[in-house]
Amino acid sequence: MMKTGFFQLRYAAFSALCVLFLMVGSAHSVFAQNGSSEFAQTVAQVAAGDRVIAEFYETTGYRPIWTDRSSKSWQRRAAFLKAVKDAPSHGLPTERYRLDILNINPRRVRSQQDLGRLEVELSRLFLRYARDVQTGILEPSEVDEEIGRKVPHRDGASILSAFLSSSPDAFIQALPPSSREYAQLREEKERLERLIGRRGWGPKVHASLLKPGAEGEEVVQLRNRLVAMGYLRRNASKVYDLRMQQAVAVFQFDHGLLPDGVAGPITLRQINVSPTTRLSQVMVAMERERWMNMPLGDRHVWVNIPDFHVRIVDDGEVTFVTRSVVGARGDNRRTPEFSDVMEHLVINPTWYVPRSITIKEYFPRLKVDPNSVAHLTLFDSVGEVVERDSVEFALFDEKNFPFEMKQLPGASNALGVVKFMFPNLYNVYLHDTPHKELFSEGARAFSHGCVRLGDPIDFAYALLRRQVADPEEFFHDRLATGEEIVVRLDEHVPVHLVYRTAFTQADGRIQFRRDIYGRDARIWEALKGAGVSLQEIRS
Repeated sequence: MMKTGFFQLRYAAFSALCVLFLMVGSAHSVFAQNGSSEFAQTVAQVAAGDRVIAEFYETTGYRPIWTDRSSKSWQRRAAFLKAVKDAPSHGLPTERYRLDILNINPRRVRSQQDLGRLEVELSRLFLRYARDVQTGILEPSEVDEEIGRKVPHRDGASILSAFLSSSPDAFIQALPPSSREYAQLREEKERLERLIGRRGWGPKVHASLLKPGAEGEEVVQLRNRLVAMGYLRRNASKVYDLRMQQAVAVFQFDHGLLPDGVAGPITLRQINVSPTTRLSQVMVAMERERWMNMPLGDRHVWVNIPDFHVRIVDDGEVTFVTRSVVGARGDNRRTPEFSDVMEHLVINPTWYVPRSITIKEYFPRLKVDPNSVAHLTLFDSVGEVVERDSVEFALFDEKNFPFEMKQLPGASNALGVVKFMFPNLYNVYLHDTPHKELFSEGARAFSHGCVRLGDPIDFAYALLRRQVADPEEFFHDRLATGEEIVVRLDEHVPVHLVYRTAFTQADGRIQFRRDIYGRDARIWEALKGAGVSLQEIRS
């Protein structure tokens, strides 16, 4: 929320205008006039501190777009005021856009200088709203340095110019993301707000474990909670019967849990999450969707980190999905968020061990036993293999250790048989793994930051199918050589590493995931700092 002293410093002379704006007197009413030197000079002076607005008014000859007598100006003011009143539906606070300023009627303003100030302020507020609803309130990297998202901010002068030549209502309605996901998240936000207004899902379940066949008060609590959530039809049963087991399994699926129908500790913790927490997750997801208000690519790869799945999306439809393992929760191991472009894949890859892993994990073991980690090869700065017997490891420390390590292609290679490359400053990519057992886990945060795929060969087939007639034969012919082979993709594919703890399916069903890195919690705190708050709708 903006502070009350809005016109301090830059608008000292404007501080008393609110009283003047409320004075009624048609004899003194005035609108901004094209060609008025007083109006133009005031606009130029007030806008001087804002390069974008200053350049816009310079190109238009300082003509008013909000404060003259034209019907267009009236339509712009009305459309903007309507949008600001509807800002909460986007999870945006109306206070950021100064309703007190928007409600000022130019007929009540007594001088061209006052109108000049009002003109610039309306443009400034409009650009703030346009940016917020189009590409988000926050700068991602300022909230969390591991969010490397490049937000597609639009040029402010271009926004004002386009607004000037468009239908005001249509232009403003086109500002938010037009994606199906954003529309469905908005619907879920309103649904949860209505639910909170009706006191939510009722009492929590006071149990640590409930299995099919159980009876008693705790089962009734679970039954009532599932009914309130829409997973179970209303009934009077006090037994954990087949209907309840099926309802629990569906709930587990919608929350990324093993759908075994048993209400264990993790499942019950998720069942007991409040609707207000779920609402905050949805609002964070909406902000994240605004950060990505851009073309994602007709074909793209969608890596949802806390969902532990990777998908190929073609023309808006998921055509391939596989389980994934992502970075562990520890420092320097969490998978970052960013978008880049996949250019090639490598069959029979060599694993060049990252320097951080070499120093932190392997170097201490080499100092104790030079023959440890024998599956890795030591090499020098010019790429020559170094025999371990020739090295006195005790002479080095973490800062001056001069060697690198790599693992040659093979069945036990840490990258498996294939990796998928989209060059980026994080040195993160998708790859196979010999540790297939990890994909049976529910929460799969185990890697050093890269993303491991449960079905990497099928993933390769899906990517190659557009450029080779028989992707299976193509892949295995190269795999059989045992040699590292780079395969260029004729069609480069955008890859989006995202973090969505709330997202929808094609049918609109909401899915929730756990905030494994605590990023959504930090974003929510930042949103609250910008004035965002939870609402409820009482019916």
